[in-house]
Amino acid sequence: MKLIRFGNPGEEKPGLQLDDGRRIDASAFGSDYDEAFFGGDGLQRLADWAKANAASAPTVDPSVRLGPCVARPSKIICIGLNYVDHAKESGMPIPAEPIVFFKATSALCGPNDPVVIPKNSKKTDWEVELAFVIGQKASYVSEDEALNHVAGYCVHNDYSEREWQLERGGQWVKGKSCDTFAPLGPFLATRDEIADPQNLNLWLKLNGKTIQNSSTAQMIFGVKTLVSYLSQFMSLLPGDIITTGTPPGVGLGFKPDPVFMKPGDVIELGVEGLGVQGQTAVAWGEGA
Repeated sequence: MKLIRFGNPGEEKPGLQLDDGRRIDASAFGSDYDEAFFGGDGLQRLADWAKANAASAPTVDPSVRLGPCVARPSKIICIGLNYVDHAKESGMPIPAEPIVFFKATSALCGPNDPVVIPKNSKKTDWEVELAFVIGQKASYVSEDEALNHVAGYCVHNDYSEREWQLERGGQWVKGKSCDTFAPLGPFLATRDEIADPQNLNLWLKLNGKTIQNSSTAQMIFGVKTLVSYLSQFMSLLPGDIITTGTPPGVGLGFKPDPVFMKPGDVIELGVEGLGVQGQTAVAWGEGA
């Protein structure tokens, strides 16, 4: 299944994107895609509902805004420098263990919402990433059982303000958590839709030019490893989002001069089998 959420910000309704591309309203199913949904038998109940009702459910017009494909979770966990070439372009050592940081859940937005360049920002940057969402609670799980705790996969753009992330002291969270810095979707593909999460092309374009183009096969730490590793330090709750790092091609890595976003820039990105996002940059005060 491909789970969508649609409607105005803060008023999103659950829906599904069918195999023929049609979007349907699943409000009659009776549950948003949140912790209770993923932690119970929500996916199976939704599949049963769709089997009985998809043909007659109201259609969602393609012009209707898509929200983040899951409701706001307990946490967004990010993995840094998880591609060798990205670590090199950033001038940082290749990690021996996953580099873990958090992103504020208030950064979540729809996959095609404008990205707001924050007030006083000079170094807003992009990062196409594969994200996954936790289904069953995970605590001290092995790699062998790790994927049983994954509900599905989606596209994430891990927008970053590099000055605040790297030059202002403390942890990276300051440069990662601005409003609109976590577009998610267009849909959450359930685990059965993706045969191998470690063999997906991912790409990003800036103003029509491809500047990131790689494969999740190049990850240092794959999905199974990340689920198991993170679960040794904290409980991963149903609905939690884990985003797995970006390949080379970020603005920070451009030589000789880094390239950062300015109002009017258009970002397009996607992950194989998980759809495409698009954001237009606007200045703070112009709003999203």
